[in-house]
Amino acid sequence: MSAKLENKVAVITGGGSGIGLATARLFAEQGAKVVITGRRQAVLDQAVATIGHGAIGLAGDVSSVADLEELFRTVHERLGAIDVLVANAAIYALAPLAAMSEETFDALTSINYKGTFFTVQKALPYLNDGASIILTSSTVATKGVPNHAAYAASKAAVRSLARSFSAELLDRRIRV
Repeated sequence: MSAKLENKVAVITGGGSGIGLATARLFAEQGAKVVITGRRQAVLDQAVATIGHGAIGLAGDVSSVADLEELFRTVHERLGAIDVLVANAAIYALAPLAAMSEETFDALTSINYKGTFFTVQKALPYLNDGASIILTSSTVATKGVPNHAAYAASKAAVRSLARSFSAELLDRRIRV
């Protein structure tokens, strides 16, 4: 068993399923102390059972700055400083341009873009210098795909955040 991440603290938003869960399992297998987040505690509890290795599931909504503040305070109190942050929480919603509702558009923006921005901002005081930040985007951010305009724009925003964060956090040797 590889121990590349032995005793490193890793926080993964959207860790209850999909890419987030697969990442959490891999990190735990490599020795990391894993914390996953998501909106539904029951889903997190099932994921934690799958991950094993002492993983922790903390419920919270990335579109809520208050939830993010509480999340990172709790992680720091329980495990100390964070070495790896995976801002993965997102929703996927498609609609033709003419049919996209304001409610769905706002949800995509609030979770995929705002959620990613404030996940990183609220984690910053608790990140070790030299930490790694991973932002989950999508290939649709770089090409035109019918019915994907709002989703693609939210993921293009995440790509832009990665570039800006990388330059801004260089002095702390934080990789994005």
